Amino acid sequence: MNTQQIAHRLAAHCRKGEWEAAQKELFANDAVSIEQEDMPGFSKETKGLKAIIDKGHKWAEMVESVHLIEVGEPVVAGDAIAMRLRLDSTMKGRGRMDMAELCVYETKDGKIVSERFFS
Repeated sequence: MNTQQIAHRLAAHCRKGEWEAAQKELFANDAVSIEQEDMPGFSKETKGLKAIIDKGHKWAEMVESVHLIEVGEPVVAGDAIAMRLRLDSTMKGRGRMDMAELCVYETKDGKIVSERFFS
């Protein structure tokens, strides 16, 4: 799969909230996930597909309900993908949060090798 194809598959999964399906299909086993800042209970950097999936499960356990997912059209340049993600959700014990992030991905050999989030 080339970077453009990965971008379209990734956006399609994200629009449906299929985070783990996207990771299992599109991420390399040694992929790295980098958050903008440390969040309580989460590391700034997560290494390896299994650890990234586990981080997703931990985050999902914190979500009470999702009200809206918006994913912009992915932009591709070489081996990089960027897309805007807006997620409006209610978090257990924290209330409603409307988050907007720029998600940047790097691909290599037909897989995503890194993801990084900016807000």
